[in-house]
Amino acid sequence: MNKTDRRAILSREIQRCIGMIFAAALFGIAYSWFLIPYNIAPGGVAGISQIVFRFTGFRVGMTMIALNIPLFVVSFVFIGRSFGGKSIYGMLLTAILTDFFNLQNLAKLGLIENLQRFVHNVDGRTVIAMLDPQDIYLSAIAGSVLLGLGIGLMFRFRGSTGGTDIPVALIKQKAGLSIGTCYWLVETLIIFSVGLLFQDLKLVIWGYVNLFITTKITDLASEGLPYIKGVYIISEAVQEIRKEILEKLERGVTLFDAVSGYNQRPIKVIFCVLNRRQVPQLTDIVKDLDPDAFMIVTDVNDVLGYGFKSRQINLTE
Repeated sequence: MNKTDRRAILSREIQRCIGMIFAAALFGIAYSWFLIPYNIAPGGVAGISQIVFRFTGFRVGMTMIALNIPLFVVSFVFIGRSFGGKSIYGMLLTAILTDFFNLQNLAKLGLIENLQRFVHNVDGRTVIAMLDPQDIYLSAIAGSVLLGLGIGLMFRFRGSTGGTDIPVALIKQKAGLSIGTCYWLVETLIIFSVGLLFQDLKLVIWGYVNLFITTKITDLASEGLPYIKGVYIISEAVQEIRKEILEKLERGVTLFDAVSGYNQRPIKVIFCVLNRRQVPQLTDIVKDLDPDAFMIVTDVNDVLGYGFKSRQINLTE
């Protein structure tokens, strides 16, 4: 490896470390300002830590660190040292910043001049939150969006917030599911366990509201929008359509030999992968050349090749 390559790798790792700080800040703000005050537990180690905080007053960030220790053993053994190391860094960042962004702590540091405007009374309990109790729905939404962004960006920068992100990453690698889907499966088990433990249906409802929004934002932040479409075209004007796609849309095509199921005659099928914005253009091309053509448009989860950027994340890089 030459000096240029080493510099490029070092620059990439520095950028990732800085990105993880930003992701951890979003994570910490989501919990400290919006979720923890109203006991909106989305599951996971942070959700469990939130419950511990409610009944013991022990800091959420410190509880997260304590609960995460055994999970890192799993990370190093099954995912790899790179992800494990970044997981430790990401977990420490999220734990520290969750406690740092606590509104009471910000007031002590002089970053908030008037803490009283954030102090509310909820069923005889003092709550310090960014939004009023009547805006609890907004708190749930805001916290969920910020949490999803934080988790998704943490994965994008090859890190983790620790906790259930580790089994989530393991399931993603082994099963090939999206991060959001894996997150949903793991957190569902925890949310139900918390609801049964405290015999409070509201905990389950709020947990699922948070989880639904968080998983969608997590996929968006970590993998980007699913903007690719796959198109199958059955037509008598295969060669003309092929030529138009190559020249006007500048996309490659694949031709399949097939057999008609109705009259058993040989036919040609065009397959093309393209940006969703190009689908209307392709539709016009096909209609103009063959009004009787049969066209199927499908979603494509991921594509790797010339002209496209893969949405997949290699967690071991």
